[in-house]
Amino acid sequence: MEGADRKTVNMLFYTTHITPRIQYMVQYMNQQLGVEAVVTDDAELYRSHRSEKINYSAARILDEEFWMAPVGLLSSAGVQKQAISCFTWQGLPAFFATDDDLGFDWLAASFFLITRYEEYLEHEPDAYGRYAHHNSTAWNCGFLQRPLVDEWTERLRRLLKQKFPLLTFSSPSFHLLPTYDIDIAWSYRHKGFWRTLGGIIRQPNSVVKRIQVLAGRRQDPYDALLSIAALHREYSCRPLTFFLAADHRSELDKNVDPHSKAFHSLVLQFAEFSDIGVHPSDFSNTHQEYLVREKNTLEACLKKTIYRSRHHYLKIHLPHSYRTLLQAGITDDYTMGYGTVNGFRASTSRSFYWYDLEAEAVTPLRVHPPAWMEANSYYELHQKPEEAFAELNKLYEQVQATGGTFITVMHNHFLGTDEMYAGWGERYAEFIRNAASANK
Repeated sequence: MEGADRKTVNMLFYTTHITPRIQYMVQYMNQQLGVEAVVTDDAELYRSHRSEKINYSAARILDEEFWMAPVGLLSSAGVQKQAISCFTWQGLPAFFATDDDLGFDWLAASFFLITRYEEYLEHEPDAYGRYAHHNSTAWNCGFLQRPLVDEWTERLRRLLKQKFPLLTFSSPSFHLLPTYDIDIAWSYRHKGFWRTLGGIIRQPNSVVKRIQVLAGRRQDPYDALLSIAALHREYSCRPLTFFLAADHRSELDKNVDPHSKAFHSLVLQFAEFSDIGVHPSDFSNTHQEYLVREKNTLEACLKKTIYRSRHHYLKIHLPHSYRTLLQAGITDDYTMGYGTVNGFRASTSRSFYWYDLEAEAVTPLRVHPPAWMEANSYYELHQKPEEAFAELNKLYEQVQATGGTFITVMHNHFLGTDEMYAGWGERYAEFIRNAASANK
């Protein structure tokens, strides 16, 4: 038996062969349910154990156990295409059906979803080279917009409580985490002569407005610092802000000079009311040394270690992107969402440690999945503000019901004064205000 001393164990988890995947998922179960299950492959010890016990093997052993039959995914290694057949279980979509006390292999199905197992398989990427949402089981089985693993977990909690009335669980608590990406801090200001001239040539109709902004007579359309700060100070809600600090400019990496006084001043002002993370550039995806440079730029500005990240354009490729983050000293990443639709890419709203399927090992990198990004609503789904925030509230209510963490992604230019994004700032402020009032 591994883990705690036998006398302190309140649940024993039996399997015929302990694998890294099984160890990972039992630890995940412990964290999600708030139990202290310990894994053993000792059948005699399992039979004699007097407290609650789960049998994760092919056949029932005892009447008083909770039997979960494995489908084999957690006893295997490597990545192979899985036969996924979705069905309805207790009103929820499920797959990996079993004939046991539960009805499906919750451990294997959850592992498949949170490790993003299918993203290691051959697939057709989207226009930006990312894993496309329409390849996913969640999309094809119709559960992308629900935190399905969290819902399964709450059903499992009830079934275990029915089987073991004396077993105690810790209750999950809901948390709202607003986050921001500062990709382009200003529309007109701090661009330098040549970029300003290029902007005038491309958009001659912007000359008057641009001159007014540069002369200080008009607010820059993308400058939302004061409104974001006021919103979070009023409702005592500390956000998380990611800065694109790329010193190599490319088609997708267009922020201002990250070494400029203006950029440093902006970062420090955000740090007064927000936690700060690095927004790894598109260029750093193929030039890994630039990730460290971008992280160092922010650290030099803040004079503190940066350990949070979210990739620009949500561009991650497993396992390479996450390995690069770990090598750079990142411990918490917030990229696990799609850049095309809103919902739950890993089918959970709760954070979890990333399991490297190629290395068959759990890593120190904690993954925090966002559920909603306004850029998806606007650019990809072509939604008006009222449609976008109706979707936001639907997702929010589902996460609230399961005690997860609801992470939103906003960009400063949606919250500024640019007429293109009229109405988005007001709707967002209303959402924050209502959420803060509901969670007092």
